Amino acid sequence: MSEQPSRTALVRRARRINRELAEVYPYAHPELDFENPFQLLIATVLSAQTTDLRVNQTTPALFAKYPTPEDMAVAKPEELEEILRPTGFFRAKAKSVLGLSAALRDRFDGEVPGRLDDLVTLPGVGRKTANVVLGNAFGVPGITVDTHFGRLSRRFGWTVSEDPVKVEQDVAALFPKSEWTMLSHRVVFHGRRICHARKPACGACPIAPLCPAYGEGETDPEKAKKLLKYEKGGAPGQRLKPPPDYPGQPAPPLAGR
Repeated sequence: MSEQPSRTALVRRARRINRELAEVYPYAHPELDFENPFQLLIATVLSAQTTDLRVNQTTPALFAKYPTPEDMAVAKPEELEEILRPTGFFRAKAKSVLGLSAALRDRFDGEVPGRLDDLVTLPGVGRKTANVVLGNAFGVPGITVDTHFGRLSRRFGWTVSEDPVKVEQDVAALFPKSEWTMLSHRVVFHGRRICHARKPACGACPIAPLCPAYGEGETDPEKAKKLLKYEKGGAPGQRLKPPPDYPGQPAPPLAGR
């Protein structure tokens, strides 16, 4: 059994991984298309159990028809369900979106609140969603623990916990607050593109020398290269409207929309 690194060594290595990821993904960003806090909030709720790409392909029609919380709160459930069908679990998501929009209308004057304590009172909104919105719509630092972030945090030795709240606490203690939001983007980018759940591309990973979990995946460089996804593998990313500095091609819209 290998010896555990000291706290100082753990912090030093964690921060070095973050710096290396910043060089690999200088363009890291939220992979949901949005133009305002309400759109980001709804898109994040819809992203459960599906890809950001599928959400991005679905939301243009959704926001064209229901641009504000007031509009969405009075949507006919069956019409909303039909638009949300491609994202999966569309009945539950339609119910969340209706409840969420009504709560914004009734309790927050139709505005998305900029405090975590308020956001988590909204239907369908947990800490992960709240931190996404705070970090990317309000500039409030937050760590977003999705499946990718949790997996990589354990592989990097930043935490041993499976509980998202504990993962958030463990990782937050390793980094300055100012890094939290961008760290979240970089780690998620890396998890989607290289450090996959089933077959991480260890042989094509630029931070392999720093990773305690190196060897869990394919170590042969040529075979690993074939596992790369999105722009790292020459394919489009998740956004239909990516930022100007994004290296990949915009993703295609949903067929028939």
